[in-house]
Amino acid sequence: MGATKSGLFSKEQNEMAVMAKAIAHPARIAILQYLVRKNACVCGDLVEELGLAQATTSQHLKELKIAGIIQGSIDGASVCYCVNPVVWNQYRMLFNDFFKEVDLSGAKCC
Repeated sequence: MGATKSGLFSKEQNEMAVMAKAIAHPARIAILQYLVRKNACVCGDLVEELGLAQATTSQHLKELKIAGIIQGSIDGASVCYCVNPVVWNQYRMLFNDFFKEVDLSGAKCC
């Protein structure tokens, strides 16, 4: 979305859109699930875990890092990644609030 249009929406709506875009690929969901399951810095085994090419895995990691969901540190020749707990909890609260806002259990739809 262009910078001029994002001003039409609230800070929370823009933050949720960034997060949703960042996780809108099954490989990125798999990366996050793996990192959460490991609950530690992971170096190098993501390519094996995903079964994707190194370049493809790196691109997915880059998207998650741009959104702030993961963070990385350089360890020798490799980069190690883990979930950024501050951002993870921030997004979790945003989405929890979003899904709690409306009770659709008795809704009537066309």
